[in-house]
Amino acid sequence: MFKKILIANRGEIACRVMATARKMGIQTVAVYSEADKEARHVAMADEAVCIGPASSRESYLVADKIIAAAKQTGAQAIHPGYGFLSENAEFSKRCEESGIVFIGPKHHSIAAMGDKIASKKLAEKAGVNCIPGVNDAIETPEKAVEIAKGIGYPVMIKASAGGGGKGLRVAYNDKEALEGFTSCRNEARNSFGDDRVFIEKFVEEPRHIEIQLIGDAQGHVLYLNERECSIQRRHQKVIEEAPSPFISDATRKAMGEQAVALAKAVKYQSAGTVEFVVGKDQSFYFLEMNTRLQVEHPVTECITGLDLVEWMIRIAAGEPLTLKQEDVQRNGWAIECRINAEDPFRNFLPSTGRLVRFHPPEPTMFQANTEQLLGVRVDTGVQEGGEIPMFYDSMIAKLIVHGRDRNDAIAKMREALNAFVIRGISSNIPFQSALLAHPRFVSGEFNTGFIAEQYAHGFRAEDVIHQDPDFLIALAAFVRRRSRERAAGLSGQLPGYDVKVGQAYTVITLDAKGDHHHTQVEVDDSMGRHGTAIIKVNGKNYAIASESRINDVAIQGTVNGQPFTAQVERGSQKNPLGLQIQHNGTRIDAMVVSPRMAELFKLMPFKAPPDLSRFVLSPMPGLLVDVAVKPGQKVLAGERVAVIEAMKMENVLFALQDGVVKSVVAKQGESLTVDQVIVEFEA
Repeated sequence: MFKKILIANRGEIACRVMATARKMGIQTVAVYSEADKEARHVAMADEAVCIGPASSRESYLVADKIIAAAKQTGAQAIHPGYGFLSENAEFSKRCEESGIVFIGPKHHSIAAMGDKIASKKLAEKAGVNCIPGVNDAIETPEKAVEIAKGIGYPVMIKASAGGGGKGLRVAYNDKEALEGFTSCRNEARNSFGDDRVFIEKFVEEPRHIEIQLIGDAQGHVLYLNERECSIQRRHQKVIEEAPSPFISDATRKAMGEQAVALAKAVKYQSAGTVEFVVGKDQSFYFLEMNTRLQVEHPVTECITGLDLVEWMIRIAAGEPLTLKQEDVQRNGWAIECRINAEDPFRNFLPSTGRLVRFHPPEPTMFQANTEQLLGVRVDTGVQEGGEIPMFYDSMIAKLIVHGRDRNDAIAKMREALNAFVIRGISSNIPFQSALLAHPRFVSGEFNTGFIAEQYAHGFRAEDVIHQDPDFLIALAAFVRRRSRERAAGLSGQLPGYDVKVGQAYTVITLDAKGDHHHTQVEVDDSMGRHGTAIIKVNGKNYAIASESRINDVAIQGTVNGQPFTAQVERGSQKNPLGLQIQHNGTRIDAMVVSPRMAELFKLMPFKAPPDLSRFVLSPMPGLLVDVAVKPGQKVLAGERVAVIEAMKMENVLFALQDGVVKSVVAKQGESLTVDQVIVEFEA
């Protein structure tokens, strides 16, 4: 067995590999860019080596630097994680030639499966069901349109070297095929250094199901059940679960056996995943093979009780698999939510900056531990006070739960999301909560188009319907009442001006447009215990009990005997007297005041936000890579104005109305902040 391994990656996956290595008694070496010098994975490792500037092109993607770091530290093997060089056949080969074991498949397997065109031909030869399409690289946009017409719309345009949702477009007509091909090729060239693109039929109402494989150097290959990955936004997975609520045992077996056949055809060893698109009639077609560990591997670990990273290391060290196909278990139900640094209320634009607060829910399951299951697990590479840089992927954590069945797993996940506190940056937790509560998700009746269909207009706060909105009102009143009780107990108050607790309150639910809603509530503390009260709202009683401290953001307690977890933020720059209440994805901003103060508040004039329609503002922090307009230029609505890049994603800004450019305020190459002016139009 290896004594020391280097992890050629960053963030949560680097930490994940280190956890297993530590369990196995193996020392670890971290590599890091200048942007990651204070990152969690650097602190976790036994040794750490800086490999270059912040840009991944100058650090994590430079094979020479990583191999040099391995030699410098005496690492015997390299685990690539996922992303970066994990599916780079040349890197795998270079490691082997340098006498360093690559903890993953052999380079010939990566080469065979990493090229999507070649992999489809191999899959067909191995007897795997394949989607109709043209598997040869397409040279021009015009040819792409011609081929798309021949296959029949809709079609999927894919980069041969693509992965992680990048280098992929769906086209429903000639215009989309033309533009999609060009955009896909540019993105592929920038992200992967390979601009080859091919086209295949897009299966409508598809489910995205993947089969987890594990193979050893002795030729044994097993399939470790499936994962349902159909909840996607713009081809990026959002929620994954195992097993799938859709496929039958017969389909599972057929898909698993085809995946194994493909793996054996390329002499595959290590962990890998074969992805399928599955129709509503359970017909399935090969999509691609990921020759690496998947982001969503924890859900498989939960239901099988296997540590996949451990098996990758053991197989790389030459050990054979010790279990047979019939030994593979499928216990309970596991769900994973990807917690991303993005703002769901601003069209999921990246959010970067310092993590002022980062308090995940209390875990009961842990990386590299397959004994403690049926609980909550958090995989992350960040920590409170750390920086979320603009240079890398937006994922900051993975929240995993394991339940007795699917309903139990959903309930566990909803409570875990309620308890996940992130401040300083925006996260997609409200969106995750909304998805978990959606009737179609709960029923399992969804496909890869679910998010696009249900949130075609984007995600808005009003899309999240709370099952009991009055509970949020009651909780706001409860928190405010406890704050008043504390204030009343302070010594040294002036006689006649001391704080009165009172029982009657008005909860003002604040509206961005000034349409505030007033609710009269009564707080009764006759329960007689500290931290308890009965809140009367709209004729209903809420008996709330909580031992949480007043300054806790995540509040736990019971309401009418049922446990709950919610988040309460006290005061903000815009509203220092307000409370922000979050529960099950719903968020309200409220003020809890006396009835008299509420009457006076109604008299306050509403200040409308300023008119910014003449300006093109940066919707996110990022790098201004292109400005497509000049002063004096006439621009029509829908025309391209600027391009911003952050977290490996390109965001194109378009003119919302016709106008003439007055000035270009920001310069190409400038790092922008949120709402920074880029272009100003004439009035």
